[in-house]
Amino acid sequence: MTICFLVSDLHGHPDRFEKLYELIYAQRPAAVFIGGDLLPSGFKGLYEKDFIGKFAEEMSVLKKSMGKDYPEVFIILGNDDGRYEEINIIKAEKKGTWKYAHNKKFTFGHRNIFGYSYIPPTPFLMKDWEKYDISRYTDPGCISPEEGRRTYKIEPNTVKYSTIKKDLEELADNENISNSIILFHSPPYRTNLDRAALDGRYFDSVPLDVHVGSIAIKEFIEERQPYITMHGHIHESAAITGSWKDRIGNTYLFSAAHDGSELAVVKFDIDDPGSAERMLL
Repeated sequence: MTICFLVSDLHGHPDRFEKLYELIYAQRPAAVFIGGDLLPSGFKGLYEKDFIGKFAEEMSVLKKSMGKDYPEVFIILGNDDGRYEEINIIKAEKKGTWKYAHNKKFTFGHRNIFGYSYIPPTPFLMKDWEKYDISRYTDPGCISPEEGRRTYKIEPNTVKYSTIKKDLEELADNENISNSIILFHSPPYRTNLDRAALDGRYFDSVPLDVHVGSIAIKEFIEERQPYITMHGHIHESAAITGSWKDRIGNTYLFSAAHDGSELAVVKFDIDDPGSAERMLL
């Protein structure tokens, strides 16, 4: 058995981080996947000085106490995490605390691990981790990547012409990824994992789509059929659909997003993903 944990959307709550440390220490998983949205939501996170640095130090202490039992940790940031904190993620990676997986490929056992942080446009102002999805289209009620704000500088043409679809084509290139695991922040479109509480809502007389995941990620999974994909971002989806997991062809999909106060942890055996369970702590 190769037991792994998936967590996401901790949003700066100290008790969730403490529960995560305690669970890792007690159960000693082989790998932990951290799917973004670690900081307090949106621009509130700007007032939390060196939040990621403190998190990295606590994980470093855990690593020292666990010794050889410390898991492989793969981490990405989410749309509520200012990209200014990326430097601290990279500093901790250099110290061996974790592997920063965004737009990268790692090997874990006989499987490849990929990571990707970007999500489609939302109604929120911060756009550090938002891109157009498959074209320069923005859903009604959402703010385009060209109109939002960022915590770092970026070329206007990059914002204007970059898409999640193009990124994913480059990320996996032409290799066979049927044995690979991909850590996303966004869920795929029209699945159990991307259902927002937008029923009966309108913007300028246009009904809002209750599914808010990425079409590019959905098409990528359909076409490339990775082994497992992991997601977060839409907190209420599992409560609405009744499921925190899904299947697209041969691909197992898990989400650790949760709309309650608890820490949600998806625990799975990498060699038997069909037996995965979600724990609320």
